[in-house]
Amino acid sequence: MEREIVSKLKKEILAMQGVPQLVEGRAADTGLGPITGAFPYGFFPVGIHEFVSTSAETAASVSGFMAALLSRITRHDGICLWIGTHRMLFPPALVFFGLNPHNIIFIDNRKPADLSWMIEQALKCEALSAVVGEISDLDLAQSRRLQLAVEQSRVNCFLHRRYPAKASTIASVCRWKILPIASVSEPGLPGVGFPAWEVTLEKVRNGQPGSWRMWWAETHFESLAPSRDPGLSFQPLSETATA
Repeated sequence: MEREIVSKLKKEILAMQGVPQLVEGRAADTGLGPITGAFPYGFFPVGIHEFVSTSAETAASVSGFMAALLSRITRHDGICLWIGTHRMLFPPALVFFGLNPHNIIFIDNRKPADLSWMIEQALKCEALSAVVGEISDLDLAQSRRLQLAVEQSRVNCFLHRRYPAKASTIASVCRWKILPIASVSEPGLPGVGFPAWEVTLEKVRNGQPGSWRMWWAETHFESLAPSRDPGLSFQPLSETATA
């Protein structure tokens, strides 16, 4: 009886902190396999997901990983906003990660000072599936306003902090570190293979941080297994991930 009461109270506290058990009445199926166990309830949390990149290589890796995640957590016809100052993304390439470019609205603003306000207003729109904000720096107060907007609308925010001037703490539910690793190629085929990443959850509110190696297999994530060969071997995450 006490265990049930404690479990119920814990869920209520997490819900008040903006970490709901369900997303739109159901668990968001990210297909992230072992990473899912790091989240509270084992479900992808709704909130601000912070990504930081300090080079062109890591920025490209973050963009690809975010696109893959978006394709898993958004509805098939869902509309997303992608807000930034200097867009380097090639929209047609999003098809590779399962995203329809016609469902992404890109907003390019040359005034960095306006980005935080624009992202906040976008997050207040419940009709959106997600908001991606590319912004270098923001303070704790600004991030709290974004988190409050997320808690009201239940719209996920992927905040890509590109080349931040300094490391700072923000009100995020997760802080991700995405690094590129050798791509995964099809056996016997030449050329560049599928994108792969070293995925680190440096912070997970009420969860368990950790590090994993993943790759994108056309429609879903796969988990990389260590190999003694120069190439990389892989293993399926689950039947649902490869369906």
